[in-house]
Order: sequence, then structure tokens, then C-alpha cells
Amino acid sequence: MRFLRSALLAIACATHASAEGEKAGVFDYYVLALSWSPNWCAIEGDAKQSPQCNPREDHGWILHGLWPQYHQGWPSYCRSSERAPSRRMTAEMADIMGTSGLAWHQWKKHGTCSGLSAEAYYDHSRNAYTAIQRPQIFRKLTAPVRLPAQLIEEAFLKENPQLTADSVTITCKQGHIQEARICLSKALDPVPCGRDVIKDCTLTDALFAPIR
Repeated sequence: MRFLRSALLAIACATHASAEGEKAGVFDYYVLALSWSPNWCAIEGDAKQSPQCNPREDHGWILHGLWPQYHQGWPSYCRSSERAPSRRMTAEMADIMGTSGLAWHQWKKHGTCSGLSAEAYYDHSRNAYTAIQRPQIFRKLTAPVRLPAQLIEEAFLKENPQLTADSVTITCKQGHIQEARICLSKALDPVPCGRDVIKDCTLTDALFAPIR
């Protein structure tokens, strides 16, 4: 019986962590995910021959997505009566998201949970992206470096005095700096991240690639 209770609890927690088909517009706050494009390209984008990785695009911190979040867990692929975005809408997001394909995927997985129309969700995403000052110092790198992930967080906090340490987290992937994730209210004001979001990368020698 004790084993059965434990198993049921584990299933319940797993279900809550990433719920699919939830009702649109029911969430607590947003996570703004900013990805360092050169690192993503090195890890997987080059292998996919993504146009985002073409040096002429000059991408640094790009918008991975604006994700509705619960205080614990997150909704995805929500039931929404809103129309899907047009090709024009997704193409217009490529300047800050890298590709129109990413813009389309983000709408399907996360935008449908916002309770907004596709156009309003993209506008909200762009507003969130432009409201955060992305540290320009990293664009001055001319060669790959290894650095503490904490340094990335400190740079964002310095450029954005409205943020606090509990509203920013830095993630790593395959030894590289992956993303800066910033927690925002529905009105796009900084808020503390939930416990399942504020999981900082602890690497002291994370790889950071320069702009291509």
C-alpha cells in the first residue's frame, strides 16, 4: 500500500510538471527565455543547418520563447479557440527568434496557453524581449571562452536594475551556457521565479562562443 501511494504521488507530480491541453489563459507568470544563439548553433543548430546559424544573421541573445508558467509546473499545447498565426506573423518574428519555424512552434506549445490571440502573443513576446537589456559585452568576444555561469547572471542584473537574483536563472547544456530565463508577471514586471525554474547552472567553466 505504501508503494502504491508513492507511485500515485509520483504520477501526480509528473502530470503537474508539464500539463498538456490545459485551459488557455490560466497560469501564474511568464518565463522569458533568451538563448545565446552561437552556443545553440554549436550544440545543435549547425547539425540542423538552421538559417539562424548563418553568420550574416549576426544573432546573439535571441528570444527562445515567452512561456506561461504555474508556480509549480507549466501548461502546454492548451485548448484555444484563437486562430493559428499566419505565415506573415511567424516570418515577422524571425528577426528576434532566429526562424519563423521557432515562432510557429512557440505559439503551438506556449502561445496557446497565454489566452491571447496569436498576434497579441507575438506582440507581448516582442515587448518582453525589448524590455530586457541584453548585455552587449558578450558581443565583443572574438574567441570562445570558459566562464562561470554566475557571471552571465551578474551581467544581466547589472544591465537591468529592476531585476533581482530570484527573478533570473542561467541554464547550461552540454557544457555551454544555454539560456538566461527571466520571470515576469502577466504585465511583464519582474517576479520571483518558482522553485522548478530557479535552478541555476553551477558550472564555473561553461563554454561561451562568440558572435559568428
